[in-house]
Amino acid sequence: MAAESLRAKENRRPLGEAPSVDYPFLILVLLALAVGLIMLYSASFAQSEYDTGYTSSTRYLQKQAVCALIGLAAMFFFSRIPAQLWYRLAWPLYFGSIVLLLSVLVVGESVNGARRWINVAGIQFQPSELAKFTMILLFGRLTRQFGDRAEKFRYGVLGFGLAMLGILVPLALEKHLSAIMLMGMVGVVMMFVAGTRAKWLLAGAGAAAAFVVVYVSLMGYAGDRITAWLHPERDPGDTGYQILQSLYAIGSGGLFGLGFGKSRQKYLYLPFQYNDYIFAVICEELGLVGATAIIVLLAALILRGYWIALHAKDRFSTVLAAGLITLIAVQTVLNLGVVTNLLPSTGISLPFFSYGGTALAVNLGEMGIVLSISRHREERKTLEE
Repeated sequence: MAAESLRAKENRRPLGEAPSVDYPFLILVLLALAVGLIMLYSASFAQSEYDTGYTSSTRYLQKQAVCALIGLAAMFFFSRIPAQLWYRLAWPLYFGSIVLLLSVLVVGESVNGARRWINVAGIQFQPSELAKFTMILLFGRLTRQFGDRAEKFRYGVLGFGLAMLGILVPLALEKHLSAIMLMGMVGVVMMFVAGTRAKWLLAGAGAAAAFVVVYVSLMGYAGDRITAWLHPERDPGDTGYQILQSLYAIGSGGLFGLGFGKSRQKYLYLPFQYNDYIFAVICEELGLVGATAIIVLLAALILRGYWIALHAKDRFSTVLAAGLITLIAVQTVLNLGVVTNLLPSTGISLPFFSYGGTALAVNLGEMGIVLSISRHREERKTLEE
């Protein structure tokens, strides 16, 4: 009783004073955003001038900055919302995201041959970004509901698996392989955290690998990506062009780089130099030293996020924070692997750096949820509420 009374006094705060967020994590997020916007400008100004008839060098930076402001507002707002509200909203948001994904097939806009966007008041919105969040949110709720029963096949495999399929099937209809891979990986990590047995996860991973092989075999464009990954030099003017230009950029950077703003490959040689392949421009301009610093920054953000998850006050908050941080971690690893040709092209962007307003705003909002969870990091951890 005395120990519990002492803990209550330690957690007691002045009336009206909200517990503080985790400032190291907040600083890391803001630093990643700031550096990301700076590097986006450097990587995109040549393409911006070309696309605007040499009237503006900040076209893409301006759009990204607007989305960054929206994301920062969402981060501030979400950082003050208790995690339990997200618990209650899990199912409605999940079904809402499925409706949005299916609506893309009917009213979606085609960009670069893919139909994955909805135009709302002149603003392109990608429902798959919201779907990633809602799947993580639902997994967090199911983890708390299932409890120790997650070890059983009925709950740990069928329960989570059906929830995942609700999102993955519409994505498959959109031919959005990169999102399927990303969400599948995040889902497996969350199932492991929830308590699903490793033998079932390994069996699921094998089935997923078989699915990818079949999917790639049926979708010609995906098969071309595999061929370009293994032998880019065989078709340097077409399927292997982007990979080779990325490697040229990385190799040109050397140890210390050519200098900020002095990349050569961004002058319309490297396609999507401000999006999926922005890290290649970073390597060219900042060299191995600068690129390593960027990796260390993102790694520190991810590790601090996991620290917050481990110190969350309840099981739902732990799994939710871990899932959101895993999403950032998997995206980062896959993007760096693609840019360096360790992995075949997936179309996955680099968090906080790549151009993409929907992804940036959603990522910042998700970091706001992690910050909200961090407010209770000093409270006694409970398994259930």
